[in-house]
Amino acid sequence: MARLSYTVEPSRLAFGAWCHASEKQIGEGDIRASYSADRIGMGQPIRKPFQYAGDLWVCVGTGPSGVEAYRLVHPSIYGGIARSYHDRCRDGDRARGDQAGFYDGITVRHAGRDLVMAGPPVMFFAGEEAQFSLF
Repeated sequence: MARLSYTVEPSRLAFGAWCHASEKQIGEGDIRASYSADRIGMGQPIRKPFQYAGDLWVCVGTGPSGVEAYRLVHPSIYGGIARSYHDRCRDGDRARGDQAGFYDGITVRHAGRDLVMAGPPVMFFAGEEAQFSLF
């Protein structure tokens, strides 16, 4: 399956570092911080989604060179059948082979509202940091 990919500023994909004094992650990029596959599988609300090109996205996979993410849409505009993670996993082999991606159509909660993950997944890779001109 051909995958869409986007290049973003490296700071958006930064791992950050754990600060023991404040007991929180410092310097983590907004894309990487949205990682929520662990929460989706447990039926918990997702972490704060990130914005890209006017849409909300959530990260479900991370690696050394980039992250995999799904767009979040309101259930009324999702074109397929929305379902829970548990229902999607009933036929795991078919779900893993779905051209729209494993998480396509899964309903998640964020900030007290239901959203649907719309596939296919997109890869976000680090590109060049933006340089602003003084002239």
